[in-house]
Amino acid sequence: MTELHESAGTGPGDAHFAVFTDRADAAAVACSFARPGSRTLPHASGRPWLVGRWHDDEVVTARAGDAALALIGCCPVDADELRRWAARLRDLAELDAMARSLPGSFHLVAALDGRVRVQGTASGLRLVFHAEIDGVRVAASRADTLACALGLEPDAGELAVRLLWPAPYPLSETSLWPAVTAVPPQDAVVVAADGRTARHTRWWTPPEPVRPLAEGAPLIRAALEEAVDARTRQGGVVSCDLSGGLDSTSVCFLAARSPARVVAGTWPGRDPADTDLYWAERAAGHLPQVEHVVWDADASPLVYDDLLGIDDLLDEPTIGVMDRSRVLHHLPALAARGSRLHLTGIGGDHVAWCSEAYYHRLVRTRPLFGLRQLRGFRALWQWPLGGTIHALADSRPYRTWLADAADRLRDPAPPSVATGLGWGMAPRLFGWVTADAERSARRALLDAAATAEPLHPDRGMHADLVQIRSTTRVIRQWDRMAARAGLPMASPFLDDRVIEACLSVRPDERVTPWRYKPVLTAAMSGVVPEACLRRATKATASMDASDGLREHRADLLALWEDSRLERLGLVDGAELRRLALRPASPGLSAAILYSTIAAEVWLRGLSRGRTRIS
Repeated sequence: MTELHESAGTGPGDAHFAVFTDRADAAAVACSFARPGSRTLPHASGRPWLVGRWHDDEVVTARAGDAALALIGCCPVDADELRRWAARLRDLAELDAMARSLPGSFHLVAALDGRVRVQGTASGLRLVFHAEIDGVRVAASRADTLACALGLEPDAGELAVRLLWPAPYPLSETSLWPAVTAVPPQDAVVVAADGRTARHTRWWTPPEPVRPLAEGAPLIRAALEEAVDARTRQGGVVSCDLSGGLDSTSVCFLAARSPARVVAGTWPGRDPADTDLYWAERAAGHLPQVEHVVWDADASPLVYDDLLGIDDLLDEPTIGVMDRSRVLHHLPALAARGSRLHLTGIGGDHVAWCSEAYYHRLVRTRPLFGLRQLRGFRALWQWPLGGTIHALADSRPYRTWLADAADRLRDPAPPSVATGLGWGMAPRLFGWVTADAERSARRALLDAAATAEPLHPDRGMHADLVQIRSTTRVIRQWDRMAARAGLPMASPFLDDRVIEACLSVRPDERVTPWRYKPVLTAAMSGVVPEACLRRATKATASMDASDGLREHRADLLALWEDSRLERLGLVDGAELRRLALRPASPGLSAAILYSTIAAEVWLRGLSRGRTRIS
């Protein structure tokens, strides 16, 4: 069996666990999951129910009769309230309503009549996996926990898929080990009383986007207030990003109204055209009770920093490694100021705005309105007329779009209008990816195309959900890194209740070429001063990325020496080494290396974090 080497202890933000049925054979398997420092929650029989690592502040449990419930994560529910839910529980399906009603971000685990049910969040920030181990079906919050128990190595074909830029849904949501099954975020897994049979049951569907903005704005404000309150109601000191953008500014103003004392940090960009500091100081001027810390822009790490030193235990490759040093850099200083939790505005871009792809439908149902809006988008994004007409005429179903992508993996990148009005960005492979890897990726795309359904029939809602879920897959890894660094992070915009409130607003009022984030400005009116809601720009940090390519080219060169991906026959290491010596090569500034670097760094971390035991 393979063992994952964990740190000696754990703090808030680093909860992970495996779940077992109440059977003797399951209890025997559970013993192999116990590690120094791990904890166990028992069934009423005394057999293990949950085994893993968590902090007391992250877990609420309750038992009533044959029912037991556990919430792991952030949820402002106490044991008495949870016990009332357990006392009323007669069928595991009743948990759908419970999960859709509670604020926060958490895993929900239940046991009833010998069965167990496990689910994460609809956002994908908290995931669930399951596998059969010694004849027993085990669910877990991390895929690598199960893979290690089975002694598995990552599957080369799955790694080839992750080299796609980007890997499209549903290929982006599989585990790296075929024996480990990923549970879709909208589903729960139910393990039968026999301890072997498992099924997925849907607990969440996105709201229909039909609510007028005037009606939706108060609901969005209430949901975001509740999300921030769930993290700040205990008081103490919390820190917030204050970039000057609408997202972080909204979270900071809400946190400032809480019982907690707030430390706000601003990290100016290196680009002289970056206006973050101006807007952050403008916001801070309205928050005299908030301590405002401005970091030195030149002291902050660049993109691609310390790729060779990353040793976080991650259960999948993540492009988040490119910015890992930047994300973690200021956390120790904030913790030294007393912060117990760091709040970010991450996710606001994905829920307070939406995909222009909704206009593929709107131009058919409301042609005059749709065409007028599209003229604005063409000017805003520089979409050519011919390309816009072609994208609007493209009515391929999702399966066909996936299958067609399989035959165009080496084509030039599609135009931005095709991505903006289509099902998403069509995946591509680049010159350093081998023919064997291409064959594996093409086969996976064609296999998926045979049965795949979009996340929603409307390509706009599908694109929104894909963007949310691809973002949370990065953030869940950043959250683990931050907890390990000593200061857990939270992103209230990515709570399910906030996402639902935003997605329920009519798309023609969520995304428009004439206003920037109208949903958020309407929702935060009266909370954030109007002067701070007028910002209509966003910093891109493109200079940090291009400078990072130049300054860290030696590390990138070293990354491809004795490449793990090259050993697996998935990349041409010589071509990658040549590119590392030419950081100004065309296309590199467009992040096309990200998926390959992510896979390489992950494989290196995996080999460092595991050892064989007899």
